[in-house]
Amino acid sequence: MIKLNQVLLHENIRFGADFQRWLEVGGGEALRKALSDPAAVLEMVKEAGLRGLGGSGFPAHIKWKFLVDKKTKGDKYLICNGNEDEPGTFKDRVLIEETPHQLIEGALIAAVTTGINKIVFYINPELDRAHAAMEEALMQWRESNLYDLVNEHTGGRLELRIHRTSGHYIGGEETAAIESVEGKFPFPRGKPPYPAESGVFGCPTLINNMETLCNVSHLVRNGARWFKDLGVGEATGTKIFSLSGDVLKPGVYELPMGTPLEVLIFEYGGGMLLGKELKAVFTGGPSNTILTKEDLDVNLDFESVKERRSALGTGAMIVISEGTGIVKRVAEYVNFFAHSSCGQCPPCKSGTYYISMLLDKIDTGRGRKSDLDALKNLSEILPGGGRCHLLDGAVKVLDSSLYHFMDEYEKSLRD
Repeated sequence: MIKLNQVLLHENIRFGADFQRWLEVGGGEALRKALSDPAAVLEMVKEAGLRGLGGSGFPAHIKWKFLVDKKTKGDKYLICNGNEDEPGTFKDRVLIEETPHQLIEGALIAAVTTGINKIVFYINPELDRAHAAMEEALMQWRESNLYDLVNEHTGGRLELRIHRTSGHYIGGEETAAIESVEGKFPFPRGKPPYPAESGVFGCPTLINNMETLCNVSHLVRNGARWFKDLGVGEATGTKIFSLSGDVLKPGVYELPMGTPLEVLIFEYGGGMLLGKELKAVFTGGPSNTILTKEDLDVNLDFESVKERRSALGTGAMIVISEGTGIVKRVAEYVNFFAHSSCGQCPPCKSGTYYISMLLDKIDTGRGRKSDLDALKNLSEILPGGGRCHLLDGAVKVLDSSLYHFMDEYEKSLRD
């Protein structure tokens, strides 16, 4: 297992270290490689198996290739997505605050490789420290010869800017981010067309999570083989986990992709609070699924977690101990989604509200078997009823809780 903080959370590039320090630890080398041979970078990203780390796990090279193939004399955009407004998810803000230079270099490499000339750092407006760190780092880059080299590569059209998101949870969805960057309310768009075809102001647009982009400079500088060897088994690279809930040492942990759940909770997280037994782990934040104590041996990578009827998502791990009511916790999360719905899609707006109402009835002892049957029915008919993932996320956590903890639901019923 690699040393904690060895790759993305390197001690030498923490917030407060200047641009010169980033260069001293190898910064800039990968960008120069990309400028000399952009096509080789795309192949390296493909060979390394770098995936989207904002939740989807979609192969990064495929998204990049869409932009490479999209020939245009106009602009191409990159949105570096750091909206991160879901409970239990806080990895991207740490990367922005403490390691902004690797994020900027990763974004520049992606831009050089795909022909992008406009880069937007899309950051939650509540993160004042993150905005300050990014503004300072961008100022240092604009004054560097590396920025001049990239500007020459783009024909003098390179633009770097920060965009404060709306602060809405739904603003993190990729098409909603496009709407926000255009100055509109972040209503998700229907697809197709996909962002690579028609994104910001109709221009081809690449949208990557900030953790994904932070990997890029290290990958290009050290090679695909190095990146693959960081993972456990078939998994590649590292993953940042936002660990919270009933553990002794909650926090942000960068570990090899494929690290067992038990290692994350009991070695790095210090074990359970008050010596209680583990009951459940909400994976990838509230919009995802549940693992139980029977799953402590699972390797935390996309494929292994999927085999347990779960998903890795953003890497947020919310740990729940025995004595905590699952119905109550799911009710809280679905209530969050009900209030976060933009209202554009009736199945989402009314469906999340109705699920939230039924969960509250059952949790407070007022529910009947007919209410539980209604929840089961809604979990079957609602998925796919919205333009974005909000509705599906709410249904997913409900369905997962019904699968693992049906007995708790039944015990809460009046009849």
